[in-house]
Amino acid sequence: MAFEPPRRLVTALGETAQDGDDWLAKLPGAVEQAVALRELTVERVHVPGGRSGLVLMVRRADGTPAVLKLVPPRSRPESERAALAHWGGLGAARLLDPECADGALLLERLHRDVSVRSLPEAKALLEAAGTLRRLWVEPPAGHRFETVAERTGRQAEAMRASRDAEVAPLVDAALAAREELLAAAAPMEPRLLHGTFRQSKVLAGDRVPWLAVGPDPVVGETAFDLARLVRDRVEDLIASPSGASITRRRVKKLAESLEVDQERLRGWTLFRAVESGVRALRVGRPQDAELLLEFAGWL
Repeated sequence: MAFEPPRRLVTALGETAQDGDDWLAKLPGAVEQAVALRELTVERVHVPGGRSGLVLMVRRADGTPAVLKLVPPRSRPESERAALAHWGGLGAARLLDPECADGALLLERLHRDVSVRSLPEAKALLEAAGTLRRLWVEPPAGHRFETVAERTGRQAEAMRASRDAEVAPLVDAALAAREELLAAAAPMEPRLLHGTFRQSKVLAGDRVPWLAVGPDPVVGETAFDLARLVRDRVEDLIASPSGASITRRRVKKLAESLEVDQERLRGWTLFRAVESGVRALRVGRPQDAELLLEFAGWL
């Protein structure tokens, strides 16, 4: 089928492209194969879409609306499939093709233009936190999900390799926080985590009001998952003259509402903000990096 991948997706994939990466070039053929395998009718490409994969609005053979998602192998589509299957529609979009193994995902259709980010900030945080709590379940026996230690280990190596003198103090603080967090036992058993949770990942649904999408699942302590939510709407925090104090109150409020250790949440929030900031610098997004690193400095 003929279509143009959204510019947002092309740009994002270009930031992380590796030599020999031809996923975008092969995408039309992969879409055609996935559509034929599932007997789907394509309505449109979702624009602007996400940064990690192509999303198509489709209908199944019986007319049911659905979403077909294709992501490159480096985005671990089989890990996403396994997590969605394990959640079984509780707190997250329902997987509609659990038996297919071609790398594409057929999901229940949500209202992709309506996320909890559209709500007032306090209400949005409340609804997002409630959705996140439902996802924190015991991982399946014999799972092959990446652990928090493994993922942050890779990220730590990249941070050390790409840091410069200007950000070195923050990088050192973030790396030290990670080491301390991993050295001390987490206060609860590891859980299956969304991995990249934020307000824009929680969409309005029909069978329940809000459902999560787009996980990059990982197994570990819940404070790691919640840490990404702390910095939501970071541009508004930075613009506020009381942004630092608002951030500290947010850490306290989210930790208490979801029964997460406040200091561990602060530590993971610091690590994840610095990691994202350093990565933004590395791929040429200096404005994003400035916001994230200023936010990290408040922690």
